[in-house]
Amino acid sequence: MLVVEDEPHISDLIRLYLTREGFGVEVRQNGAAGLAAARELAPVALVLDVRLPGLDGRDVLRALRAEENWTPVLFVTARDDEVDRILGLELGADDYLVKPFSPRELVARLRAVLRRAGPEQARPVTRTLRAGAVQLDLDRRQVAAAGVPVELTATEFDLLAALLARPGLVYTRERLLSQVWGYQAAAGTRTVDVHVAQVRAKLGDVSPIRTVRGVGYTADA
Repeated sequence: MLVVEDEPHISDLIRLYLTREGFGVEVRQNGAAGLAAARELAPVALVLDVRLPGLDGRDVLRALRAEENWTPVLFVTARDDEVDRILGLELGADDYLVKPFSPRELVARLRAVLRRAGPEQARPVTRTLRAGAVQLDLDRRQVAAAGVPVELTATEFDLLAALLARPGLVYTRERLLSQVWGYQAAAGTRTVDVHVAQVRAKLGDVSPIRTVRGVGYTADA
């Protein structure tokens, strides 16, 4: 699944919900990079923001359709404008979602688009995340450390998946709290430290999670 969205907090949220559903996710933050990725990666579907730096979403879609590339496209935009929606659909978008939107609705709409596209495209892409001796199976929600199965809670799994999805990226506690627990999480950032400690303890010496002092956490590749 390719997500082309220039607002990191939105793309991270979309990535989280799609990976929970078993899809592999690639993110690009501008139209030119999104168009190149769509050509190179052949994703099963695109989540495409209309307003993007450089090439906007409509330009990206227009270029793909001109190349006879009929990858399903879900447009997302902050503009609740009937003309915008009609234009996007006439250019060949398969569906349209206006910000702010529910991530669950986005997943449901994507699945509907994929069902319409055909059974082969409707299948999630199997993806495994690895960091050193730690392996995380997103489809089965299973984790192994040095080949030994590790039992994680649902939240611990989502936390580890978020870190392993982008190894080397330093996450602040606030960003992890919003991405894993949700924007309305009542818990403070201390809960992130507690869960990271629990995950590290369960993974043992092969844990790839590293503390970046004064900032947050990252996963070593």
